[in-house]
Amino acid sequence: MADSSSIPTTIRTLFQPDPMSKNLILTTRPTPKPKPDSNQHLIRVHTFAPCAGELLWPRYFPPPDPSAKELVPCDDMAGTVVTAPSSSPFKVGDEVYARTNYVREGAGREYTIGETEELAHRPQNLNWVESAAVPLSSESAWQALFVHGGLGAVSGEGARGKRVLVTAASGGVGAWLVQLARWAGAEVVGTCGPDNVDFVRSLGATEVINYRATDLKEWAKDDEKKVDLVIDCVGGKSLEGAWWCVKDGGMIISICQPPEQVKPAGWAGKDVKNLFFIMSPNGPQLKEITKLVEEGTCKPVVDSVWAFEEYEEAFKRLDSGHARGKVVLDFKI
Repeated sequence: MADSSSIPTTIRTLFQPDPMSKNLILTTRPTPKPKPDSNQHLIRVHTFAPCAGELLWPRYFPPPDPSAKELVPCDDMAGTVVTAPSSSPFKVGDEVYARTNYVREGAGREYTIGETEELAHRPQNLNWVESAAVPLSSESAWQALFVHGGLGAVSGEGARGKRVLVTAASGGVGAWLVQLARWAGAEVVGTCGPDNVDFVRSLGATEVINYRATDLKEWAKDDEKKVDLVIDCVGGKSLEGAWWCVKDGGMIISICQPPEQVKPAGWAGKDVKNLFFIMSPNGPQLKEITKLVEEGTCKPVVDSVWAFEEYEEAFKRLDSGHARGKVVLDFKI
C-alpha cells in the first residue's frame, strides 16, 4: 500500500458532460478509490489512448447502470501501480498496462482503477507511449483470430494452410491482426489505402489490396484468392465486399457491425459463419501478447502523440479515419 498522503485528492480529468454529444471538457474530479476488499488497483496513468467512435458509445451502448459511472473516456492505459490488494500479483511500483472495462470510468485522467484480471506487466522493450498503444488493439486481434476465428495461437502452426483477409490492415487493430495471423502461420491479405501498401506488407501481409483501386468482389472472382477467414475493421461497404471473399465453410468476423446487416444481394456462398463481437479485457491474453512484443515478434503502431491538454486535436486526428495505428496522449509532454 502506498503512502496515502502522496496521493492527491483531486486530479485532472477528461469528462463527457452529455452522452448525446461528443464534446469533452478538461476538469477536476476526485481521485478514484479502489473498493475495499476488492481486486482493484489504483494506477498512476502515464499514457492513454482513445478508441475510434468511443464518444458515441454512451449514446448507443449505455452502461447497465448509467448513474454508476461518470463519462471519462479512454480505457487503454499504461501506468504505475500506486495501491494494490495484498493478494495481487501486481505490487506497488509495478509498471502495468491494460484495457480496462467500459463499465467503469476510463483512463483519461491522472489516476484510474485497474482490476487484477485486466492488468499485465508492460513490455520492457517499449516506452510508455508505445505501451498504451497495445492493449485494446492487440486483445481485439487475439480474440478475433484465436478465440472466435478458430485459429490456433501457436507460432507457425496454429493457422498453417489458412488464408486470412484483414480490412483496414494499417489501422490500430488491423496492424495487430496482420502480425498475429502471420505469427500463427496464416497467409495474410490486407486492405488499405495507397499510402499504406508498403507498410502493411512490412507487417507480414503476403498480398496487399489498395481498396481505392481494387473492388473486393472483382478481386474474389478468382476462387483461388478466396480466404478461410475475413476479419473486418471497417464495416459498411468494406464489410459488404468482404462477403464475396470468403470460401464456402469459412467465417466472417467484424468488430464494427453484424455482418448479416450488409450481406450483399446475390451472394450465394454456403455454410459461412458470421460474427460481430466486442472485445473483453483479458489480462492473461495481454500477458501472452507481452511475450511476443518482448521477443520482437510483434510491435505496436503509434500514429501520433499528444499532450494531455491537446485532447481535442488528438480526437480530431482519430476521427479523421486516416490514423496509421494508435493515437496516444501523454501526461509527460
